[in-house]
Amino acid sequence: MKLLSKDLGFSDEDRKENLRRVAEVSKLMVDAGLIVIAAFISPFKSERKKARDLFAKGEFVEVFVNTPLSIAKKRDVKGLYKRARALQVKNFTGITSEYEIPIYPEVVIDFNEPLDASVEKLIKYLQF
Repeated sequence: MKLLSKDLGFSDEDRKENLRRVAEVSKLMVDAGLIVIAAFISPFKSERKKARDLFAKGEFVEVFVNTPLSIAKKRDVKGLYKRARALQVKNFTGITSEYEIPIYPEVVIDFNEPLDASVEKLIKYLQF
């Protein structure tokens, strides 16, 4: 998806447009019979709802990876949080831009959960 949104930055409008593009491409793939897993930061509840509304009931599963900001900063291999704190990156989620925590995601993965437990939780949900 990098090429799909390479013209976008971190502004709220760019974040919204990124999610819109990913959701539209994902919908095309689902309509073609594929199973799609899209992983990205989607900071706004309203935009997550718009993405969900593109899909039929049961086709969209919101997975919230519950990771504290302090852990995300520690895992930041690109140095974006450091650059955002130095105001070199504007509108960075969790630093100078808001992140609205999902209220009712279908699956919640905790950051310190073992990988196999997280995968099992997701598979169990999908086997409903």
